[in-house]
Amino acid sequence: MKRNSRLSLALHTLSHMAGEPGRVRTSADIADHAGTNPVVVRRVLGKLREAGLLSSEKGHAGGWQLAKDADSITLADVYLALDERLVAGSGGDAEPSHCSVETGLQSRVAEVLDDIEESLVERLRETKITDVHPSSCSYCGS
Repeated sequence: MKRNSRLSLALHTLSHMAGEPGRVRTSADIADHAGTNPVVVRRVLGKLREAGLLSSEKGHAGGWQLAKDADSITLADVYLALDERLVAGSGGDAEPSHCSVETGLQSRVAEVLDDIEESLVERLRETKITDVHPSSCSYCGS
């Protein structure tokens, strides 16, 4: 599921945290496990903290942990917290066209893509982080 690496990192991290909800994890530990840079981890998890899904503490004993019960976090919560879209939307940054056919096509396609995005979020609401957490991870032992 590496299509969107930020979403993949967030879901992967939260799934591991669901297995050990009280454990504090450092950005360096998460980055090492995910094969990325701690700065990337902090940026992604910072969005989850802003959404109330994670909490963080600075300092020697600091790190990241769940801010709410894992059973109450849906995949949609994570997706929306990252403020990204997997489906290209209305394209508000497109150049205005002087062609009425192109304008009509762009408008209709944007409506369809917005409907798909809405459907995606509704489907993601059906799955909680705890639904995807395996009993153990053979790779990392958690």
